Amino acid sequence: MVSKDPHYEREAAKYDNPIPSRELILELLNNAGKPLKFTDIIDGLEVVDPASQEALGYRLRAMTRDGQLIFNRRKQYVPVEHADLIAGRVMGHPDGFGFLIPDDKSDDLYLSAKQMRRVMHGDKALVSTIGLDRKGRKEGAIVEVLDRGSKQIVGRYFEESGIGSIEPDNSRIGQNIFIPPNNKNGAKNGQIVVASIIEYPTMRSQAIGKITDILGEHMAPGMEIDIALRSHDLPFEWPKEVVTASKKLGAEVAEEDKKNRLDLRNTPLVTIDGADARDFDDAVYCERNGKNWKLYVAIADVSHYVIKDEALDKEAVKRGTSVYFPKQVIPMLPEALSNGLCSLNPHVDRLCMVCEINIKANGKLIDYKFHEAIMHSAARLTYDEMAAIVVDQDDDLREKYADIVTHLDDLYGLY
Repeated sequence: MVSKDPHYEREAAKYDNPIPSRELILELLNNAGKPLKFTDIIDGLEVVDPASQEALGYRLRAMTRDGQLIFNRRKQYVPVEHADLIAGRVMGHPDGFGFLIPDDKSDDLYLSAKQMRRVMHGDKALVSTIGLDRKGRKEGAIVEVLDRGSKQIVGRYFEESGIGSIEPDNSRIGQNIFIPPNNKNGAKNGQIVVASIIEYPTMRSQAIGKITDILGEHMAPGMEIDIALRSHDLPFEWPKEVVTASKKLGAEVAEEDKKNRLDLRNTPLVTIDGADARDFDDAVYCERNGKNWKLYVAIADVSHYVIKDEALDKEAVKRGTSVYFPKQVIPMLPEALSNGLCSLNPHVDRLCMVCEINIKANGKLIDYKFHEAIMHSAARLTYDEMAAIVVDQDDDLREKYADIVTHLDDLYGLY
């Protein structure tokens, strides 16, 4: 299965008139038995409307980026399967050679150090099979670079006889980046820098970059986090539209948002997390119900604030997850949400989704229901505190949490 290029497919989808599917485009090219120009494809598919022609152009570019088509130097489209080429992602090796990891999940192809001169780790490329290497592995040759995986490089800047270069921090990037004198932006020999790539490598020339940021001196405290953020392209700055959207939410749950929800604010749900946890996204409560048990499991209602396809949602999709470092976290959502409205902090109202579960004395499930609710966490407990209260029966802690200790014991009893 080909993963569709999201940018060009989104552009194509903006047009009202239907455009030919990828399957229909490939069928036309396969039946033609030869490369076709854009005008040939328009005629062959009878796409008359100018807007539809523009949308078709976006789709063809998406198919090219995805490795389904080649757009050759004669400005013709060729199905990759006809060209006997393999599309995939380049993975560099610290020793200078590399591999192509094919999109179709077939065996990796070995790329010699010579072939790696014109590509970089993370690039997407088309490769032809040229035989076997000395170890019997399939060997490939780069035919065309489809997409560049690295837009910027983090590394150490060196200068000798007026000639500057960056040694990438990522050992899989096997070539240094040449920095012309007017592109060094005040960097000094030995400093850790960030550079944007303005010319990519070829068989005859190395990549050329321009320093955009100076992170500091080599081995300076905290430098490893700055390097990791940039080396792995972790999005650590918030776009303006995300900042604006998060500010509009406010610091407290709006009264309007509390309506038409199950009110559990008098039910002493508690969060139980590690001592160093920075946000609290789940809470629990348990009570005896005759011989049986009633258990509430609540999670923060993030979806109330993060609306599909709006700024917060798009940025969350881009980030995918929060990233934790020893003394720093790069959150998936802005702090107003991750540490505020979507964190079940103690003694404040919070919107949540709750599963109400009834369980028999023998542990078997009776029934369950889901609710949109509002809660008011009674306490923020750590694992150690919980164990001390319900297992060790610590008198001081049991007195401290006297108002809820019965329910904590019920949680442990159910467990």
